[in-house]
Amino acid sequence: MNSLGALMADFTDICQPMLRLQNISLTQFRNYVQGNFTFTERVIGICGMNGSGKTNLLDAIYYLSFSKSYFSRPDSQNVHHGLLGLRLEGNYELLSEPHHLTCILRENNRKELALNKEEYKKFSDHIGKLPCVMIAPDDISLITGSGEERRKFLDTLLSQINPQYLQQLIDHNRILQQRNSLLKQFSEPGKADEALLQVLTEQLCKKANYLFGERKKFLSSFLDLVGRIYTRIAGKNDGLVLQYDSQLLHDDLAVLLRSRLQKDLLVQRTTAGIHRDDLLFFMEQAIFKTEASQGQRKSLLFALKLAEWQVLKDEKGFTPILLLDDVFEKLDEPRMFQLLQWVCAESDGQVFITDTHADRLQTQLEGIAVSFQLIELPDFKI
Repeated sequence: MNSLGALMADFTDICQPMLRLQNISLTQFRNYVQGNFTFTERVIGICGMNGSGKTNLLDAIYYLSFSKSYFSRPDSQNVHHGLLGLRLEGNYELLSEPHHLTCILRENNRKELALNKEEYKKFSDHIGKLPCVMIAPDDISLITGSGEERRKFLDTLLSQINPQYLQQLIDHNRILQQRNSLLKQFSEPGKADEALLQVLTEQLCKKANYLFGERKKFLSSFLDLVGRIYTRIAGKNDGLVLQYDSQLLHDDLAVLLRSRLQKDLLVQRTTAGIHRDDLLFFMEQAIFKTEASQGQRKSLLFALKLAEWQVLKDEKGFTPILLLDDVFEKLDEPRMFQLLQWVCAESDGQVFITDTHADRLQTQLEGIAVSFQLIELPDFKI
């Protein structure tokens, strides 16, 4: 069997439907003053011209899962131009039980998130309850961008499957900010507090060592999965090598921080730690992003995202929602058919797909012989 679906059959047993978004309402979100959508099929195609709100609709679905935009915008930038506040509501079925989720941004920028009318005290408690994976046009920065993009990808995935990881990450980042602020104070006369610096360094090491251990353990199998999916998408291995890069692979963090103290004081920030971790991609021993073609970059991007989707599926015991934004511009037709065959026909998960061409999307979905719903958005200006 040569399809991507054939490979994934080795990883996945088809299970009964467990997570469905049944409807969503958007109030003052991006270009929507008011929008209501009911989803009647497992596979939903969303069509419209650029600017009609396709991506914003997918982002609203993502927002309900993560209490924030996929595109790293401040909450205030998600409010419809000229108005104050926003509201998103979604009705889900999860494990045969109904769930109602509401997210409100008040006029004073206070955000509220409630599941089944019970308001969360910490938004982090919601992460992973209604998991979803999104693939969007700008995601190629995961391959070509800085290490920050890949750390964000890794942390988002691990946070959905391990609540303790998320809390430790939040604590680590807070302590790191405190240590950096203190390092800046050392340049001011009479502001040095060596005892506090020692306390923060010890706290930082404890959090970082936990996160490093979880990353290392997880990536030992995850990167292998990414490589196998890439080979199926691309049709060959291309000499692809994927590696986890961390300073902690070679030295103890406490030792590193002691040895770099003078440098840290000079540049006024912490120069060693897991906040500098990265995922390294090579092709035939060369740096992947400098040698890879556009097709190879797209194949690796999809391999990373589909591996994320697969891991969440395995860990949760049900398939996360998959959001595919404008993917027809990313893959050629044979690879697109293989992708849709797997995620739409050979999986039980709910899939949302956007495209500017209704005919193209309809033809592709008819070609994999699945029931689908086609939503056509009107063309309007923000």
